[in-house]
Amino acid sequence: MSFRNAPQAVVHDVDKSELFTPEIREAIDAHIAKYPPEWKQSAVMPALSILQDANGGWLTTELMDDLAAYLDMPAVSVYEVATFYGMYDLTPQGRHKVCVCNSISCMLNGSEELIEHVEHKYGVKVGETTADGRFTLKEVECLGACRDAPAVLLDKVYHEKLTPESLDKLIDGLE
Repeated sequence: MSFRNAPQAVVHDVDKSELFTPEIREAIDAHIAKYPPEWKQSAVMPALSILQDANGGWLTTELMDDLAAYLDMPAVSVYEVATFYGMYDLTPQGRHKVCVCNSISCMLNGSEELIEHVEHKYGVKVGETTADGRFTLKEVECLGACRDAPAVLLDKVYHEKLTPESLDKLIDGLE
């Protein structure tokens, strides 16, 4: 195990004012400002979320490369974050994301039943998008709602103590 006193900085030969829209740069800069200047790379997670939201719910390699340049960090470091955490998507997604927690508490309280129900009723497997592009079904690891399991994250809203019927109501309410 190693401990770095400073992040691994990589200076990219790009004009940062050409990267992203002014609104996106402003949003990322607000997160960068929360850290000492030499630790601006710590803003990588909120910056990835901003970029993903602005790009219709997924991240391209080009966006991640631009973020690496913007944060003066190695591109592979951005890729590592984007591929490690389940909240980032590297392929196009449906208009909505139905993320079913399948950690132990949720599994013991019915999350597998929820997943099977959605797969059969809506004709979509975990990791796939419905034919109409309405939603992508994802199985995620721990939504932190063990007490009120099973939990589902629908877009960015948590729903707890769900049954197949209550999940149907949520899905049917999607545009």
